[in-house]
Amino acid sequence: MFSEEIIKTALNCRHYAMCKIDFLDIGICLPGKENYFVSYYPQGRMDIVSALSKDQIPYTEELIKIADSCNLCGICQKQCYFYSELKPLAVMDELKRYVENKRKNYDKPIKLQFDSVYEELKVIVGAKWVSNDPAILICYSHDPGPFTEMIIPQYVVLPSSEEEISAIVKLCNSKKIAIAVRGNGSSVFGLVFCDGLIMDMTRMKKLEIDKENFKATIGAGITAYQLQKESKNLSLRANVAEPAATVCANLICSGIFSTFSSSYGTAADNFIEARFVDFQTGNIFSSNDRSSPNIFAFLSEAEAEGGRPAGICTEVSVKLYPIPENEKGILVPFDNFADALNLARELAERRIGNALGVLGQEYISTFISPTDQMAKKFKKVLEDNLNIKYALLVIGDEYAIKAVQAKCENVIDQELFEKIVLGLPKFLDDEWMELLVGITNYTKGFDLFCKKEMSPLIETILQPSCKNLEQIVDKELAKFYVELYAKGEVTDLVLSNSFRIISSRMGRDKHVVALILYVPINDAKIIEEINSSFKIIADDFGIKNDYGFLTPIDFGKIAILEYDYYIDHTDQKQIDNIKMAFSAINNITEKLSSKFKGITHIKNIFGQGMARKESFLYR
Repeated sequence: MFSEEIIKTALNCRHYAMCKIDFLDIGICLPGKENYFVSYYPQGRMDIVSALSKDQIPYTEELIKIADSCNLCGICQKQCYFYSELKPLAVMDELKRYVENKRKNYDKPIKLQFDSVYEELKVIVGAKWVSNDPAILICYSHDPGPFTEMIIPQYVVLPSSEEEISAIVKLCNSKKIAIAVRGNGSSVFGLVFCDGLIMDMTRMKKLEIDKENFKATIGAGITAYQLQKESKNLSLRANVAEPAATVCANLICSGIFSTFSSSYGTAADNFIEARFVDFQTGNIFSSNDRSSPNIFAFLSEAEAEGGRPAGICTEVSVKLYPIPENEKGILVPFDNFADALNLARELAERRIGNALGVLGQEYISTFISPTDQMAKKFKKVLEDNLNIKYALLVIGDEYAIKAVQAKCENVIDQELFEKIVLGLPKFLDDEWMELLVGITNYTKGFDLFCKKEMSPLIETILQPSCKNLEQIVDKELAKFYVELYAKGEVTDLVLSNSFRIISSRMGRDKHVVALILYVPINDAKIIEEINSSFKIIADDFGIKNDYGFLTPIDFGKIAILEYDYYIDHTDQKQIDNIKMAFSAINNITEKLSSKFKGITHIKNIFGQGMARKESFLYR
């Protein structure tokens, strides 16, 4: 029915929901924008083709509508290739061909049955916004995460108000139907699945910015990218996580954290007020009501009954921050972790910089390289030629940047960073590397490379230009890449970190499973032991792994640490291996938590991301 190549592409969808936001400023899939159900987005069509290839869903009227709605505009081709190097347009085309062949054969779609619950849901949200069609349900039943099996719900509903949500909760409770709440579906830990009703919040699109009071009031369907974009238009910034993640869901799940958390904080630091619908009663309440549940307090895992939040978050008011004039980004290279950590801690203690992050080689190479092949080459160059094992990202105003430059002998500033990105094909050329090694007597390659007097030579050799990207990327998309990079946003250290667009590439080679901990920052040996433990476990199970990043918070007393595992989520052996690895990780983190004060695994915070960080960091 479908070729192996088509099925492979469909199966490899990462479910990062990037096709649901206009992160490249080229628009988004129009059928998805009009219909909201995941099935109408490229991600959903990938799932449908995958399901059809396994005979998991029948031929239905909704499936026909989904296939017919795609106009093969090619937006998904550019978006998906940018962050995962997948080319999904052929999958979209094959789905249309599948339906057309069914028509030619006069195959009739099956007739669905509608029960009383479905009819009541139609009354609450409207007929267009509820479905029990398998072509809809299948796209809400799984993700690339290795820890959950497929769970197909009975219904999917898309409410547009907290009153509708309240009515849905009361109905489900009266019928004893399980509820799972979904933001943008980018969860990879099975938190958004159940066999009852899935409540997709993406129609909750309220977004109001009060510039004078530095706050934004947003509905549960607003993504990090949408909030950041609207804020930036007013010279303001929000502290947000991955661009396609909805802000409300992110807050509730684990509390938003980013490299900007070094100055803006995390958990309850990020919001002013939140509105909820109670899971038990369906009643509506505000976090600021004195009679409301105390969402600011942290409960232990046992007390929290698995970490289920106090209610369904329908709306939140978040803090916004002024963007300083002349804000810039720099990277400070290091050949060891301890020195990078010490500088990050010192800057955080002195309140220098708006964003701080100690990045690892995998993150740096992925961040800079437009393709996975180039990222692998660049990572090798970082190790073998430049001796850059870590780099401290600093984003700040002119005073912060000058302070760092005065303290650090070697700095990769915005100008040099852009030269590397736009001169990457020549930068990775063996002759350039031989020249670099041949003319330096320095023990560290970056000692010479970062010197200001080297800038004219680097310019001459690399000849940085957007046109160089034509040599690297897929030929069909070469012109688009030249135009995209000419805008300058993806090569700007400030913008790319503010919007987190580039970090979506972290799962380009394989699906990324992040290990996230809050750790004490006063001793590098503690963190190095954690990283070493995670590496040993991954290596034992044959799992690709690498240190991700670390961001100091709370004025340099605590840090957020991410260590990344990478798996092929279509390979059952790799899935089995990472499940066994996580069993070992749980044992290790418990031992480390008892050995060192201040270590908290992110799994213990799930569902309580709106708690005061002091509740779980200073226990």
